[in-house]
Amino acid sequence: MIKSSFNKKSAAEQVTADIDLSGKTVVITGINSGLGNESMRVLAKRGAHIIGTARTIEKAIHAANEIKGHITPLACELSSFESVKECADNINALNLPIDVLLCNAGIMALPKLELANGFEQQFNTNHLGHFLLVHNLLDRVKQAKQGRIVMLSSLAHKMAPSKGINFDNLDGNKYYKDWTFYGQSKLANLLTAVALSKQLKGSNATANAVHPGIIRTNLSRSMSGIQGLVFNNPVSGWLAGMMMGSKTVPQGAATQCYVATAPELAGVSGRYFSDCNEERPSRNGQDQELADRLWEFSCETLKDYL
Repeated sequence: MIKSSFNKKSAAEQVTADIDLSGKTVVITGINSGLGNESMRVLAKRGAHIIGTARTIEKAIHAANEIKGHITPLACELSSFESVKECADNINALNLPIDVLLCNAGIMALPKLELANGFEQQFNTNHLGHFLLVHNLLDRVKQAKQGRIVMLSSLAHKMAPSKGINFDNLDGNKYYKDWTFYGQSKLANLLTAVALSKQLKGSNATANAVHPGIIRTNLSRSMSGIQGLVFNNPVSGWLAGMMMGSKTVPQGAATQCYVATAPELAGVSGRYFSDCNEERPSRNGQDQELADRLWEFSCETLKDYL
């Protein structure tokens, strides 16, 4: 198990303090708020050229204009395969090697079943949207001296169904539970890193997954009922976060920035990190056969866009 000198209280600026990213290109999804915004700010401060995406070009431009650095804003609506394909085409048109592809954006615990492209929305957006982006940028990552793919998973991957991915209920037709389906999508992010690690053998590129911690960002905007009232209220949300050991946004962005840049992680692939240290994922999160099946399923599903 890989251990670092950092911990859950470390912030993104601390874990990248001695890192020079001049000449590096970093792609980040979800730069308009939360962890993506902080990761953009910190990695740009270290000298990286950030290609930052948000659901609309207006949101991406606004976020890019708020910080100092070399930022290229692009639109990428992860729930739309057409939008993701267009974003990937625009990035490929820049003809640049990608040193880091940070798959940060996501949605969480949708209270009611929503469908997109025939799939439950969290699986569609968190997994399939990012899978499509990664697959279409893979050659650019391989072109970098040491390209890194960082998948934002979650401890919630342990809340996925007992068999991991319910391939026979990805549209929620048989049943739908908000946190179970969120966990399934985060397990899919983790398994993508596992599958990529196998796919990338023989290259200089790596893929890893991270759990950022419990952070109060607008990721909780979709919660309803008592959960929504608690987490989206400034006072009760702060109290709940304190009780659950939550992190600040700078602390939450630390692990993904560490995995994206730490020199000691060159060549490290297929691992799962939390609090800037390697952690053991669930049994399903280590299942190579399940990861391979998900890879094949995703490629078949997205074949018209790959």
